[in-house]
Amino acid sequence: MVEQREGQSNMPSKDDIEYERKIKQFIIDNKVDAKHIKFDQSCHTVEDAARAVGTTPDNFVKNICLIDNQGNLIIAIVKGEDRVSTTRVGKELGIEKPRMATPEEILERTGYPRGGTPSFGYSATFLIDPRVMEKDIVYSGGGSENSLIQARPAILREANGGNVVRIRN
Repeated sequence: MVEQREGQSNMPSKDDIEYERKIKQFIIDNKVDAKHIKFDQSCHTVEDAARAVGTTPDNFVKNICLIDNQGNLIIAIVKGEDRVSTTRVGKELGIEKPRMATPEEILERTGYPRGGTPSFGYSATFLIDPRVMEKDIVYSGGGSENSLIQARPAILREANGGNVVRIRN
């Protein structure tokens, strides 16, 4: 389902439209029980997104993009107010502590820009912190800085095949 919300005017770029189209098509093709919501304002930060939706930051998840020493993409999904522990991620995966991906690597590896990266729809190792699974509904990146995905945490896990492990500080 796609929903348009009012807000401050911010015309989407051709790239943003393509990113949003791509994640919406993934939702349709894979029958993911999620809602794609488009805004006229930025949802780049958790605070921006909470204002756009009209809810609190604890209903959001962040998709932290990490790279291991072999060049593999790892997505650490934590609640909006939490911070990911790269040390815990490394221990959970039995690898050296991964590093943060650059904005260029995020776009290249996920197909989505930083600030709009969804919790599914591309190839990566997905790790989900247990606190995410405690929520009834969460909001995640929707493909661009002006869109979000609303879904139950179990749906995100099903769509990305992630493992639930403690990865927050």
